[in-house]
Parts: sequence; structure tokens; C-alpha cells
Amino acid sequence: MQRLAVIGGSGLDCWGTPSRQYDQSTPFGAPSAPIAAFERGNSELLFLPRHGSDHSLAPHRINYRANIAALAALAPDAIVAVNAVGAIAPKHLPGALVLPDQLIDYSYGRDHSFFDGEAGPLAHVEFAEPFSTGLRRQLLQAAQQARIALHDGGCLAVTQGPRLETAAEITRLAQDGNTLVGMTSMPEAVLARELNLPYVCVAVVANAAAGLGETITQAAIEQVLDAAMNETRRLLVALTD
Repeated sequence: MQRLAVIGGSGLDCWGTPSRQYDQSTPFGAPSAPIAAFERGNSELLFLPRHGSDHSLAPHRINYRANIAALAALAPDAIVAVNAVGAIAPKHLPGALVLPDQLIDYSYGRDHSFFDGEAGPLAHVEFAEPFSTGLRRQLLQAAQQARIALHDGGCLAVTQGPRLETAAEITRLAQDGNTLVGMTSMPEAVLARELNLPYVCVAVVANAAAGLGETITQAAIEQVLDAAMNETRRLLVALTD
């Protein structure tokens, strides 16, 4: 893969000194931050911090259309989105990496389309499989070769945030068939689909969802993510090799 775009948060920007930064503008406004480019042999990794350089953008305030449009302008081969999530299924322990194959969107009030009849001509994209099957296969192969535990499959609930969910909400999400819960995969996934960009989510389990484990604290989440992001970086390196 010659040019891989990565959307993520803190812990994924440790690739060394960027070869350049793209300060993109789009018809939808500015993305969350400048896009940093890192050279890796014959490959290039484009990194965009979803929540901004200082992690100040709440999930519902992210300009998803600007982010995806800015990345699309750089013509990446694919987008890998890294998302910190809560685990609803008990098999997923904190620190696990999961490659979901489905999602259910519970978010609201976000600009969900480039083709909504206002930003662009009205169009309806096929979205039965929200994550790229081919890119998922490549990631699973890369994980196997690098001996990284990457759990295959699952359904990701996308909630509004920024607050975490109530125990009753998690019970409902479980009844709906969700195994993971996060806040930022939509509308990222569908916007990438509209622009024909292969897109997958690597879900990094930060904690058991509300009511399914110990009380969730920010300190505990950060401790888990610090360790898990090392494996996530290894996975992305394996994909670009």
C-alpha cells in the first residue's frame, strides 16, 4: 500500500518527524488539524487527529465532511480509522483490538452526506457492508503475519457523546446486537463510501461498557490506551510493509 490515511487520536502521532504537513481547506471548512505525512520506505502514511491537535473537539462537533474531503484530496489508497471503544461483548477485554464488520448508528444532528441535495446532488450509496471487505482482509493478514491479536467481526454502536452511556442504554444496545460502542465511526464510514475510499475501523477496547465492569475513569482509559496504541502502530506498520 503506497499511501495510507489514518484517522486517530493521541498515541498514534508518534511516527517521527513528518516529511510535510498538508494544511488543507475544503468546501466544507477546515479539517480537525493539518494532515501530517510520514515516509516509510516506499510508502507514505497520512495522519489526521480526529479530535484536533489538542484533542479539544467533542465527537458531535467534529467536521467529518471536511476531514474526509481533505484526505480524499490527497488520494490515499485507503483509510484506517482507529477508535477507542467500550466493550459490550464480554469476550473483548480492555486493550483488545477488534475489526468490526457492522455498525448501527445512534448519532444525530451530524452532517452525514456529501450528496444530501444541498452540499451536492442527492444520491443514495449502497451501505449494507459499512466497512471495506477487501481492506479488512488485508488488515487481518497483516495482523497474522505480525503476530498481533486482531479480533475479527462485531457490531459497533455509534452513540452521540461526549458523555458515556448509561447502564440501561448499554443493555438496549446489547439487545440490538451490538458488541462494541463508540462515538466517531459515523458519519466517517459513509462519507468515505460516498467518495469510493476503502475504509475500516480498528476498534481499540478501552473499557467494559457502562454497567458491565468497574466504574469507568479517564485515568484507567488512558492507561489501557497507552499500551494498546503500541500494538495498533505495529498493525499499521505491518499493513504498509
